[in-house]
Amino acid sequence: MANGFLDFEKPIIELERKISELRAYTQESGLDFSQEIATLEARLSSLKEETYKNLTRWQRVMLARHPQRPYSLDYISRIFPDFLELHGDRLYSDDPAMVGGLATFMGRPVTVIGQQKGRDTKENIRRHFGMPYPEGYRKALRFFQAAEKFGRPIILFIDTPGAFRGQAWAIATNLKAMASLKVPTVGVLISEGGSGGALGIGVVNRLLMLENAYYSVISPEGCAAILWRDSGRAPDAADALKLSAGDLVELGIVDQLIGEPTGGAHRDPDEMARRISEALRGQLEELVGLSATQIVEQRWNKYRRFGAFETGE
Repeated sequence: MANGFLDFEKPIIELERKISELRAYTQESGLDFSQEIATLEARLSSLKEETYKNLTRWQRVMLARHPQRPYSLDYISRIFPDFLELHGDRLYSDDPAMVGGLATFMGRPVTVIGQQKGRDTKENIRRHFGMPYPEGYRKALRFFQAAEKFGRPIILFIDTPGAFRGQAWAIATNLKAMASLKVPTVGVLISEGGSGGALGIGVVNRLLMLENAYYSVISPEGCAAILWRDSGRAPDAADALKLSAGDLVELGIVDQLIGEPTGGAHRDPDEMARRISEALRGQLEELVGLSATQIVEQRWNKYRRFGAFETGE
């Protein structure tokens, strides 16, 4: 990656640079190159459409990990202007890799939870590179319980490379608790959905997923290292894992794919937040009318369908 652009984006960047240089020369020289610029812009539009509509699974993984991609707090600040962050697991400490608190959405109080990465090395160390410690999952559990007590729907932003060491018990506790929550839960997988780290806040009534996010039991690099003893075959592993949003909607794991602005969510975070907000609105409108029993049954049936198969004679 160079200057915030991925290798497969180089032809696009080069064409954008040519257009920019031609515009600058037009202003300096006073000559009219409007026809040439229009031709290049049409070529650029066609190139973007062809490139981003035909991304490989590995290229989508690269976009999901883009350092400029919006994180949970970026979306929370745009979708929930009145968000009030709360801290601590009431047992050990606060975990900056898990954020959460109170807000309003659709005119009703909601609980918002998200996994948070850092923008630079210092912040990433503080936030454990988006991999919560056990106290992070306990903090989320505290928010689950409070939301159920006061009848608040829960909205979750999932974004973690995977589970950190030592929190198997904390994640298992969350899985059990989320399965039986009597309030609507909607998760949005915004970038990386790694293994149990994602599941720790991901047992929901409805799971939404951004177009260039990925969701997998293991990273492509880890899978390649195990299967072929060669992490360089990560692109092959990404194909084998079927970890893209399109794959997971087809498999029935993900309920809704949310399209991204051309080039990825980081190209227009405001527009991406608007699209997420609209998707959340549609899903919650369907869920808030259900009784507590129906909410639990819907969630239970959703996960019971995973991995179903038929045998033939």
